[in-house]
Amino acid sequence: MVRLSDDLAVVTTADFITPPFDDPAAFGAIAAANALSDVYAMGGVPVCAINLCAFPRELAAEAARQILVGAADKAREAGCSIVGGHTVASPELFFGLSVTGRVAPAAIWRNQGLQPGDELVLTKPLGTGLYVGAARKGLVSAEALRVAIDSMRTLNAGAARLAASFAPHAATDVTGFGFCGHALGMARSSDVDLEITLDTVPLLGEAKRLALAGVTCRGERDNRAATQHEVTIDAALASDPRLRVLYDPQTSGGLLLGVARGRGRALVSALAGEGLQAGLVGKATSITSTAPRLRVI
Repeated sequence: MVRLSDDLAVVTTADFITPPFDDPAAFGAIAAANALSDVYAMGGVPVCAINLCAFPRELAAEAARQILVGAADKAREAGCSIVGGHTVASPELFFGLSVTGRVAPAAIWRNQGLQPGDELVLTKPLGTGLYVGAARKGLVSAEALRVAIDSMRTLNAGAARLAASFAPHAATDVTGFGFCGHALGMARSSDVDLEITLDTVPLLGEAKRLALAGVTCRGERDNRAATQHEVTIDAALASDPRLRVLYDPQTSGGLLLGVARGRGRALVSALAGEGLQAGLVGKATSITSTAPRLRVI
């Protein structure tokens, strides 16, 4: 974030991903939504973007075109102009955007600032990593996969717009480090602990079934290993398959927002009115010196 004047700052970010499945236009749209999310997570509005293309030489020209069309359509939905790009030959396919947005300096959201008693709202269900892994193994139907695709394609613009009136104390988007990883990032930088209520965490329709079936990926295992010493689980939940979803790496995940005590349910209700599957997932508590920073109950 760079302040240009007392009332204007710019947000500049970049993100690119590999294709989660074989649908070039959907890949472009999801990669664009994923990159645009960084601006929304800071309270900003995207203005312009450039394509970041790492394309194999053998990639069919029509597939490349569809990737760019999907991204352009999603950027247009966000009111963001794609003004250029850069392409390199790569042995593996990557695509994303570098995005520039605007924000009022006084309205910038950071991933720090949580206060004890703040309520945590998650604006999208978890489980996209499980769906992608299951699709690659033929363990999820095309119809069920469409649920995950629709979630990943959904911009965080509407959620950010509604959340702005609730003046979040802290915000982040939930992506590759999974829910626990990004939530712990907020906890560490805010010097608070978090209490997460598993029953209220929104999940994609088949996420629990896929977790129970043993679907996993390296990202989930790495996320669990990186955070296990800062997470404690109530004994009654020790074998609950939903715990795995908390470490699941998300592509184009939702926003995790900390709002003042008593305002979480109203925000969830407002998000539901926009068709978003959100949840009041927990709260911030005063830090202790003896317990991990994140407790799942």
